[in-house]
Amino acid sequence: MARLNPIADAMSTIKNAGDAGKSEVIVEPASKLLGAMLRVMQENGFIGGFEFIDDGRGGQFRVQLSGTINKCGAITPRFPVAMADMEYWESQYLPAKNFGILIVSTSRGVISHEQARGEGVGGQLLGYVY
Repeated sequence: MARLNPIADAMSTIKNAGDAGKSEVIVEPASKLLGAMLRVMQENGFIGGFEFIDDGRGGQFRVQLSGTINKCGAITPRFPVAMADMEYWESQYLPAKNFGILIVSTSRGVISHEQARGEGVGGQLLGYVY
């Protein structure tokens, strides 16, 4: 199976496993970017935890699901977003104000849109979770 967008594949795998009521899911291939996105999701309480498994190929993440994800996905193309435009993108991808997070890649690392707003930085939109 050709993987054109590993981030989108991982996000849909997590959502499908959550919808099926599973407590954990294996996501592959692993990458530093995906690991950073999972860390942001964990810090915001959307997943319980995750660990890297070296399988000798691309690696995998075992993700503990907490059952709090209604929907998650990758944002493609990766739109550049200035701090001033953050509210516009929130309204595009999140169902309500202060409900869910946008995951943003900034010069300070991969962080949630709320943290980016607090630090006054913009970046590239990677995904959303609510």
